Amino acid sequence: MSLIDPPNDIARVAIIGGTGVYDPKIFRDSKEIKIYTPYGSTSPFLSIGFHGDRKIAFLPRHGKDHSIPPHKINYRANIYALKQIGVQRIISISSVGSLREDYKPGDFVFPNQFIDRTKSRADTFFEGGQVVHVSTADPVCPQMRKSYELSANKLGIGAHPQGTYVCIEGPRFSTRAESKLFRLWGADVVGMTMYPEVVLAREAQICYASISMVTDYDVWADKPVSAAEVSETLKKNIESARRMILSTIDNLPAERTCACSKALSGAVL
Repeated sequence: MSLIDPPNDIARVAIIGGTGVYDPKIFRDSKEIKIYTPYGSTSPFLSIGFHGDRKIAFLPRHGKDHSIPPHKINYRANIYALKQIGVQRIISISSVGSLREDYKPGDFVFPNQFIDRTKSRADTFFEGGQVVHVSTADPVCPQMRKSYELSANKLGIGAHPQGTYVCIEGPRFSTRAESKLFRLWGADVVGMTMYPEVVLAREAQICYASISMVTDYDVWADKPVSAAEVSETLKKNIESARRMILSTIDNLPAERTCACSKALSGAVL
């Protein structure tokens, strides 16, 4: 099956949710479907429901019971499956650590750049037969980020309209030396899941943008990060995240005016 011409048109908008975000009750008439891919199983199911008159797909990247660590997520299967059901836009939700004082725990960040520090993740659909060099100069959809910004302003949610996201392999947190190095690089937040999701979405010509929830200051702040701290801040942010999701769906323009849908134009050698 082609990445360019999906056989189905089930949902145009998808949400890939991280820890704690999954709640099928936020959508009407929700049901689970299974999509088979040449890359194996998704994480592990898709849920389809309605928000107003729009069909929305939801995929919990860590699995329903949060059993899949970030370095074991089948990113290619996830993005491929969404492409096959007709998805054109992906709203990604994840938790991040802050690398700067003014990006505070509880804030939201809409990254526009990333730095890849992962080690062993399959990050392309094009592994033979043709050579494809997709551009990731501006890897995140500007139209979607604008919708996020509008939603945050409307809801009164503290948010930063841009930032550079360092994606580390995980599941461990950064060392102090790594965290301080990321700050020297000019990065703003650190997380474990934006890459390669964002690149695979670009290869699939799907608009992609991340809503990153700051749960803690990374270890540069001389306070070791704990899973308990992350979990506590995350719980406080979940309701705001869900409100952001629904508002963004309402704000998304019907027509895609960005270049994401033409990402493969000129990329094939």
